Amino acid sequence: MSGFNKIVKSYDEALEGLKDNMLLMVGGFGLCGIPENLIKKIQEKGTKGLTCISNNAGVDGFGLGILLEKKQIKKMISSYVGENALFEKLVLSGELELELTPQGTLAEKIRAAGAGIPGFFTATGYGTLVAEGKDVKMFNGRPYVLEPAFPKADFALVKAWKADTYGNLIFRKTAANFNPMIATAGKITVVEVEEIVQPGELDPNFIHVPGIYVDRLIKGTFEKRIEQRTVKK
Repeated sequence: MSGFNKIVKSYDEALEGLKDNMLLMVGGFGLCGIPENLIKKIQEKGTKGLTCISNNAGVDGFGLGILLEKKQIKKMISSYVGENALFEKLVLSGELELELTPQGTLAEKIRAAGAGIPGFFTATGYGTLVAEGKDVKMFNGRPYVLEPAFPKADFALVKAWKADTYGNLIFRKTAANFNPMIATAGKITVVEVEEIVQPGELDPNFIHVPGIYVDRLIKGTFEKRIEQRTVKK
């Protein structure tokens, strides 16, 4: 990688500097839009003691689920446990820390981290365990909870559809999910994409994340599993 060219040649290069006990943000919703090859490389490297901010932890045997199998994650900060039986088992046994965060709050805490906003007020969670120990203020007669932004992640791992060599990103439909926000919230942002084009080939009106946020870019091939499939008889 040199100058404005963000492309790296291997997944080892993409994750250079990743160490035990780091904080990661990982894009995706279920299995949609997850950086699956970056996750596989982390499993291969054996990096452990990780704290992961992600909407959920994939499923058994895929996505972040493969890091749970090797007990490489010490804490998940997520909005739900989902369809991952191992995730549930590790939490209930006390082998995995879990910080459940309402989904919209999780998204805003990520966005705030990328925008340099230290915190924000939200009505979500007031009167529940989510609000315990947090400041509450009244606005127009309604209580709001102060939520701090997440700290910048040591690594932000993102899946995009298309990119140019400068790192400008385009996402496809619902596979965007948390990825655009996470791309802005990492000390090192690594993006894997389906297609890389030359500068000028992407319509600037449709770029979702400008390349200034991207540090490393790699083209991958993807399994693109789905969790459930329903078809007409």
